[in-house]
Amino acid sequence: AAGVPIKAPVAGISCGLITGDEGVYGDFMTMVDIQGLEDFYGDMDFKVAGTKKGITAIQMDLKVHGLTPEIIKEAFAKTHKARNYILDEIMLPVISEPRKELSKYAPKMYTLQIDPDKIGDVIGKGGKVIQEIQSEYDVKINIEEDGRVYISGVDAEKCEGAVSVVKLIATDPEVGAFYNGVVTRIMNFGAFVEIAPGKEGLVHISRLDVKRTEKVEDVVNVGDSIIVKCIEIDDQGRINLSRRDALIELEGMTPENEIDETPRKPRRDNHRRGDRR
Repeated sequence: AAGVPIKAPVAGISCGLITGDEGVYGDFMTMVDIQGLEDFYGDMDFKVAGTKKGITAIQMDLKVHGLTPEIIKEAFAKTHKARNYILDEIMLPVISEPRKELSKYAPKMYTLQIDPDKIGDVIGKGGKVIQEIQSEYDVKINIEEDGRVYISGVDAEKCEGAVSVVKLIATDPEVGAFYNGVVTRIMNFGAFVEIAPGKEGLVHISRLDVKRTEKVEDVVNVGDSIIVKCIEIDDQGRINLSRRDALIELEGMTPENEIDETPRKPRRDNHRRGDRR
């Protein structure tokens, strides 16, 4: 019912034992589906779980010194018959196959592979980055030396969010890609936006909006979440972003101004040093 993908349904049943004065070598009686009374006063609690085809698990509590082959054979026979009855008459008429999706209450595990060289970035200095991800998304993250990352949690949406963040950290920014970032700093020439933990880029003031921007604070403030497009990564690894391009391409907004991409020529001074006019 939890939606766990199993090959076949499994049922379990207990078999108890009552022996006479001569112990296991004298008269004995076995019984299935024992209750607390039989468990307390009886000599055995023989639990068997399995499918129609075979046994998947056995666990036994025993108060006598050993069992005879006859007792074991009878216990297996009775638990087999009872197990099939539970499967055919109780379980399968109600739920014939696992649910199509995992229950929202079932724990979930996600696995992904990252470049081992990026493990340090995901963990962060002193474990700061990985601890923040675990806290924000309520997940547990384990990373192997070969780059395998295991993310476990109960809420599928939060687990998927954590997976996305780890992928962002472990993947170098890509020109042309869009990112949901957070404004971290504001300067007079633009805003710095964190697109992943430890990865920050600049949105120049000319690329903050589809219209002319006089002040950065007129458009964004520290802490704002904005969609940006990566438009350039220079030779020094600095990331240049554009909110303007994201608004145009993702939201279909029309630019009110055009950005002049032509390099400006240096200004020439017509006045020679010492000239007076």
